[in-house]
Amino acid sequence: MGSKKEQEAMINNDYPVGKEPWSYQAKRFIYNRDNGAFMGRTASSWAKILLFYIIFYAVLAALFGLLMLILYYTLDPRIPKYRLEESLIGTSPGMGFRPMPNDSNSLSTLIWYRGTGKDDYKYWVDTLQNFLEDYRKPGSTPGRGANIQHCDFDIPVPPGKVCGVDVKSWYPCTFENFYNYHYQAPCIFIKLNRVYGWKPEYYDDVESLPEEMPTTLKEFIRGEGNRSSNYLKTVWVSCEGESPADVENLGPVHYVPRQGFPGFYFPYENSEGYLSPLVAVHLQRPKTGILINIECRAWAKNIVHNRKERRGSVHFELMID
Repeated sequence: MGSKKEQEAMINNDYPVGKEPWSYQAKRFIYNRDNGAFMGRTASSWAKILLFYIIFYAVLAALFGLLMLILYYTLDPRIPKYRLEESLIGTSPGMGFRPMPNDSNSLSTLIWYRGTGKDDYKYWVDTLQNFLEDYRKPGSTPGRGANIQHCDFDIPVPPGKVCGVDVKSWYPCTFENFYNYHYQAPCIFIKLNRVYGWKPEYYDDVESLPEEMPTTLKEFIRGEGNRSSNYLKTVWVSCEGESPADVENLGPVHYVPRQGFPGFYFPYENSEGYLSPLVAVHLQRPKTGILINIECRAWAKNIVHNRKERRGSVHFELMID
């Protein structure tokens, strides 16, 4: 219980300085009866510090808002500030493919399905259908369709207009034909990534094609050049197996509607309703029950191929059980 003197000290809160018990010190910190301080500060002290932080954060928010406003007026919503050599993308566009695997936990590039039943390939057909929705119905999305017109090598696109991509006529790579997945000869859609302001430099001299270009593509380009020199204004596409075994297992490849992206789709300038050009790669007789590594490359004089960085090319795998 302690001595009578200690009990009186507890009642009167009269302890020698520096010898107060921790419970008394805690209570005194929370509320000090002597000066009315709460949590170590008086009411006027709390008011002053709260006012300081209110003014401080208000000025900070106003300064941030002013800087964002200044930045907003220096940017164009359609034209990127840094383009081509000045941008991180650079001057050599990459490529993409569809359908993409439904695997959010990895960077899988495997297209795999088993059997010929509708449920077996339904995911891949539905994925392609969703991707091609704007192509099949360009007017269904607000802002699209109004500027789209039919283009040809002999019909240049007028200013402010964009060229359409009529995927509905790309048999056998159509939705009505299930993109040929039910025949285990699927269609893979290849696209060139958008780079604002990029213009391809064409292989307009059929006698100076690069040595590493596939022989079949060289022969096709020479044939197109004999038909019309305008047809050479194309970013060509080739898809091959990555190894000799992959080449053998892949089998023949057919390109729909032609083996490349026509030049009238370039340059990309973020015009209203623009649709990236596509090439449907029809794998006619791929070997089943085995993994096939496939690489597609785009060909123009100013496209650099780098397999490691996937510049100017795209890689995916196919396996059909």
